[in-house]
Amino acid sequence: MAPHGRVITIDQPGYGAAPEPARILTMERTADLVAAFLRERAPGPVVAVGHSMGTQVVLELAVRHPDLLDRLILAAPTVDVRERTALRQLSRLAADLLGESPIVLARGMREYLRAGPHLRRKMRAMLAHRPEDVFGRVAAPTLVLRGEHDLVVPEAWCRFVVDAIPDARMTHIRNHAHETMIRDPKLAAAQILSFAGVEPH
Repeated sequence: MAPHGRVITIDQPGYGAAPEPARILTMERTADLVAAFLRERAPGPVVAVGHSMGTQVVLELAVRHPDLLDRLILAAPTVDVRERTALRQLSRLAADLLGESPIVLARGMREYLRAGPHLRRKMRAMLAHRPEDVFGRVAAPTLVLRGEHDLVVPEAWCRFVVDAIPDARMTHIRNHAHETMIRDPKLAAAQILSFAGVEPH
């Protein structure tokens, strides 16, 4: 039990330590699996936090299983509708990582390697998802977190996300880029705790 309450981290199928699924899952199907897990292990409502592609999963969780959520946090939400190609996403990510620390680069490389041989198809599933189609159906209060120097997720896109979700606001994490949850998560954690109504210890 964390000092601020129970915290559960999930490896999506085919990522981290989770085994490869028989077929690549859509964002919607992954959200349904997360919902099934929550109903069994952590009956809500919960504060759901997603980073980068994970924001697409928790977004679908929010609209497909609204009873499970108390609040929603989208950290570096993808994918900007104007940049929805693999080439643009990879080039932006590469540019974003140029100024990152060796620790972030090493951790990122490890996770990409752990994503296995089907990374191309997984990216295709990410790009096929249309988050803008469901923003308006989010009922939970929502916080959009963006690293001040994030090149993958432009500020204009984040403002579009905030404007499209009925009850949303945005906070910038100063001196951070796309990997703000990895390099130094303290600032993001403080914003998450504040939004969740939890007093830091």
